[in-house]
Amino acid sequence: MTIVLANALLADGRLVDVTIEGDRIASVLPAAGGARPGADDLHGMLLLPAMAEPHAHLDKALTAEVAPNPDGDLLGAIDAWTTAAASGVITPEGIIERASQALDRLLLNGVTAVRSHVNVGDAVGVVGIEAMLAVRERYTDLLDLQIVGLSHCPMSGTDGAGNRAALRRALELGIDVLGGCPHLDPDPHELIRVALDLAGEFGVDVDLHMDETLNPEMFTLPDLARQVLASGFAGRVAASHCVSLSVQPPEVQQAVAEQLAAAGVAVFPLPQTNLFLQGRAHPTHTPRAITPIDLLRRAGVQVAAGADNVQDPFNPVGRSDPLETAALAIMAAHQLPEAAYQLVSNDVRVSIGLEAVTIDAGSPAELVAIVAPSIRAAIADAPADRRVYHRGRLVAATTTDRCIFR
Repeated sequence: MTIVLANALLADGRLVDVTIEGDRIASVLPAAGGARPGADDLHGMLLLPAMAEPHAHLDKALTAEVAPNPDGDLLGAIDAWTTAAASGVITPEGIIERASQALDRLLLNGVTAVRSHVNVGDAVGVVGIEAMLAVRERYTDLLDLQIVGLSHCPMSGTDGAGNRAALRRALELGIDVLGGCPHLDPDPHELIRVALDLAGEFGVDVDLHMDETLNPEMFTLPDLARQVLASGFAGRVAASHCVSLSVQPPEVQQAVAEQLAAAGVAVFPLPQTNLFLQGRAHPTHTPRAITPIDLLRRAGVQVAAGADNVQDPFNPVGRSDPLETAALAIMAAHQLPEAAYQLVSNDVRVSIGLEAVTIDAGSPAELVAIVAPSIRAAIADAPADRRVYHRGRLVAATTTDRCIFR
């Protein structure tokens, strides 16, 4: 199939016609001007690489009402979710319905690749995994969905046997990535070792929740880097959150960043949720709870930003729009607009094993068109009017009418 995206505005200011053949861009030429019969005329919409979400929790999405968190902190969120799950409010059918709603929102906003963590453990089994596998099948032609088996703690020792067995079952069912939370485990070092061993056995990637705290003593990130280097693990490894890195002395931050770069470990800061959850015990000079993005980048670490939770006990708000994450990266992490957009688009794709997108011949046709004159304006205004292309096909579109009656 061949389609032409006519009169597309590129970030460098050029107005072009983009021809797509199959799932690839075939050519990018100066706009011919005027109407193009049979073309998808963008009428000057800004054409960008599609966005991606590196860290979602779709099994929890949109549960803020059924699992309230009056304390507002991380332990309160965990307790709220555990209580709701134990009460029977969280069902497989509900997960499928809410996860689909959340994916619809992401897709309409220009996201064509998502990585979602899903709880798995002795107490809950693989019910959430099975539900999300059904969701993945439903969206197979609309976006790329990676499922992470997020193991309950403990995952180490005798007490972790049941959780390890459940995680192994999830791997047998076909999850894409293995996950866990070393800083919540009685033996963080052992959890990391088990995770790398299991992932190597099944040939999957690893994405661990790391150090989601402002306590500088809870710092498992250096051990992850050392173990990845020592094990020679051949898959991709990501460390999500990495909040306590932000409160380490500068020389420690630099040394750990260099270790992560040497080990090939990607880092996913998640400003939306961590700005909400962390810092409540610091009434003055409240820290921002975002890992040091620029320092990591300068050291050669692959960094990508995500939203984490959306409208659930861990984050009561969120629009399922990476432009919201990009805006927070600008305001709370001092990123410039172009760098912030990279953090939620190509940086994500590369970090989760997908090909980067350029508006050039040969590139994957993973694109979003937005009614905006620049990347800065797109992030600032987050216009709803967008057109989304996955594998060269239009998969979602939003058109709005706005009127002022004087």
